Amino acid sequence: MSTIVKVKSVEHLTHDVIHLTLEKPEGLVYTPGQAVDISINKPCWEDKKTCFTFVSLPEENQIEFVIKTYPSHQGITNELLSVKPGDEISVYKPFGDIHFKGEGIFIAGGAGITPFLAILKDLKKQNNLGKNKLIFANRSKADIIMENHFNDLLGEKFINILSDEELEGYEHGYVSQELIQKHQEPTLKFYYLCGPPPMMNAVEKHLAALGIPAEYIVKEGF
Repeated sequence: MSTIVKVKSVEHLTHDVIHLTLEKPEGLVYTPGQAVDISINKPCWEDKKTCFTFVSLPEENQIEFVIKTYPSHQGITNELLSVKPGDEISVYKPFGDIHFKGEGIFIAGGAGITPFLAILKDLKKQNNLGKNKLIFANRSKADIIMENHFNDLLGEKFINILSDEELEGYEHGYVSQELIQKHQEPTLKFYYLCGPPPMMNAVEKHLAALGIPAEYIVKEGF
């Protein structure tokens, strides 16, 4: 069961990431960190669904998504590059396991940042950012989604790591056990993970090696 809504705006954030704003379906209920399937309401695309995470908050009067596009795949993300205000999108039922349980370290890879956008936005609104930290893994600086936003939001608690570039002020390589250990604090009990499967598997092994109990790991794969 879906609801058809209209596109309000499309904005380009990086060379391959867009910010999509839609009308909010009546009666839609979700929690920060959840996702939803959407499809484009036009011939040949109505039945092709892909899930994206809300970056808007439930109380806002529109719904928003930050979407990494893959033109070479010729799929929905490529098609979304050409949508314009007034075009129609079908929105389905929200789902997802990531939600805020307590202060911790958020670890994201690439487009896996999206659940944390909403959660941190919600914490900011509640004046409850606390000591939460964000470790964000990307290939290059150009791939970092909303870098200035997170710098303003978290300051030194925003840690970037780049696999393909070595730049001053940025960690280099991949999220390692040593990097996680470096940023651990006694009050940061939870570990929030979202990213590509190889990264998720590696980080979960690091957390196990550090003795982090499974109940303190909140994760979503994609």
